[in-house]
Amino acid sequence: MVTDYNRLFDVTDKVVAIAGATGILGAVFCKALAQAGAIVAVGGRNCEKTGKLVAEIDEQYPGRAKAFNLDVSSEDSVKSWGKDLYEEFGKVDALINNAAFKSKKYFASLEEYDLADWQAVVDVNMTAIFLTVREIGSRMARDGKGTIINISSIYGIAGPDQRIYEGSWYEDVGGAINTPLVYSATKGAVVSMTKYLATYWGDKGVRTNTVTPGGVSSGQNEEFMKNYGNRVPLGRMAESHEIVGAIMYLVSDASSYVNGTNLVVDGGWTAW
Repeated sequence: MVTDYNRLFDVTDKVVAIAGATGILGAVFCKALAQAGAIVAVGGRNCEKTGKLVAEIDEQYPGRAKAFNLDVSSEDSVKSWGKDLYEEFGKVDALINNAAFKSKKYFASLEEYDLADWQAVVDVNMTAIFLTVREIGSRMARDGKGTIINISSIYGIAGPDQRIYEGSWYEDVGGAINTPLVYSATKGAVVSMTKYLATYWGDKGVRTNTVTPGGVSSGQNEEFMKNYGNRVPLGRMAESHEIVGAIMYLVSDASSYVNGTNLVVDGGWTAW
């Protein structure tokens, strides 16, 4: 029984493994968790990016992060990752599935979408979760404790408003953007997988939950930002740090009886 409620959100020395750790949200999760005292296993396939992120964290919070090579689309890589994590730390307290992928023709129209692009996105956005939970969730179940956090999207629980993309432009992809069907399909699957895992391993002490962010500001042009903000009750896109609270909550013991839920952080988008 908890007697010190001041420690409910304490994540000190919890080992948190993050797949897709160097992305817009992943990097913020890593830094925030390290700052809070967790030990962060930074998983990504770009060794330069993971190394740089760990170096940044280590400069402020020494010994709180370690880089791991991880290609979530490769079964062998995920297996090696799981083995390396347990050899390094002896446990994993939390697994955050944050990996996502944009293929070469990711923003093509539905009518012109290539099967190869579809499959490449499915491999990272959805199949990778099967691989990571099989390797790490099963060990958590054996140990009798752990928490799995899967990152979805509002477009996994609601259809996109196509009107917000009129005049959109995203410098990082060098063109107009949209939400392809494969994104909605895979992010919807994330929510379903969470519910399955919550009932599958719940009696083993493993909690599984989803965090569903709304749109996060990350370099979209002014027109898109305005269109999106007009669709949100709070009137704007999210900033990446505004998703951190949900992660901290689910990693910590404050959520010890939360299992199978979808924590939506969308500024009210889905409240309309």
